[in-house]
Amino acid sequence: MQSVINSVKGTALGVAEYLTPVLKESKFRETGVLTPEEFVAAGDHLVHHCPTWQWATGDQDRVKSYLPKNKQFLLTRNVPCSRRCKQIEYCEDQERVIEVDDPEGGWVDTHHYDSSIGGIDEKVTEMTLEEGQPKGATGAADTDDDDEDDEEPADMEAFEVSGLLDEDDKYTSESTRKPVNEERDSCTDGEIIHTRTYDLHITYDKYYQTPRLWLFGYDESRKPLSVEEMYEDVSQDHAKKTVTMETHPHLPGPPMASVHPCRHAEVMKKIIETVMEGGRELGVHMYLIIFLKFVQSVIPTIEYDYTQNFMLTTSG
Repeated sequence: MQSVINSVKGTALGVAEYLTPVLKESKFRETGVLTPEEFVAAGDHLVHHCPTWQWATGDQDRVKSYLPKNKQFLLTRNVPCSRRCKQIEYCEDQERVIEVDDPEGGWVDTHHYDSSIGGIDEKVTEMTLEEGQPKGATGAADTDDDDEDDEEPADMEAFEVSGLLDEDDKYTSESTRKPVNEERDSCTDGEIIHTRTYDLHITYDKYYQTPRLWLFGYDESRKPLSVEEMYEDVSQDHAKKTVTMETHPHLPGPPMASVHPCRHAEVMKKIIETVMEGGRELGVHMYLIIFLKFVQSVIPTIEYDYTQNFMLTTSG
C-alpha cells in the first residue's frame, strides 16, 4: 500500500518539478535552498576535499539543462556497510527527543547515546573551525516494497545544531574503509558476516531546491540487494517514510532508495541561523559537507566519511 502511495506522490512531484521555474536568485541564507549554480559550487567543494566523490553525467536523454552537462549529479562507490540496523536497534536508553516543543513531534535521534556510532549532536560538534585534510565519502541503495504504513515521511526538521561551533571540538574518525569482500566478526554475536557496499548519489531537486541523496546497495558478491535488504540498512524510524524507493532522475533502471528532501532546507536554515548568532558566516560551498553529516542519522550503518571539517568567517 505504501509503495502505491509513494508512486502517486512521486508522479505528482514529477509534474510539480516540471512546472517549477529554475531558482535564479540566491536564497541560501533566508530559506536554506540552493540555486543550481550554488549546488555545482558546493559539489565542486565536496569533490575537491573528499576525493571519493566525483561528478557524473548520467543518461544523455535525462540531462537537466539548468546544470552543466558534465556535472549532473555527484557519485561515490563501494561504501562499506558491515552491520544491519537491527544490530543497533531501538533502545529507549539510547533515545533522545530533539525539539520537543515541535507541534509535529520533532526529530528523534534513536541512537544518541550509542557510543559505537554517536548521536546527531556528536556528528555536528565534530565540525570544527579549521579546514582539515581531505576526507572521503561513499555508498547507495535500490528497490521497492509493500507496506501498510500510511504515515507521512518523517522529517529532518529538528536536526540538532547546539554546540555546532565549539572551537575545542576535535574529531576522531570511527569509519575506516575496508575491502569490498572483507569478512568481519559481528560485534553482537561473533558470527562471520560479509560487508555490503553502497553507491551514493547526490542530485539537485528542482522542486525542493535542495540536494537529494540516493542509494543503491550490493552484497559481498556485488549482487544488487533486494528492497527489503536495503531497508535493513536504514533506520527503521525512517524506512518507507523518509526513505522510499523512487526513480532516479538521471539514470534508467530499477527504483533506488532516496532520502526525501522535504525538510532539508529547514534544517540548513536552522544551522545558518545558529552560525550567524555566533557571529560567524557559513558559506554556501559548505552545504553538501553539512548535508552529509545530518543525513547520517537516517543511514547510520553506511560508513561513508562525513567528517570533513570546515572553515567559517567572522561577520562584521
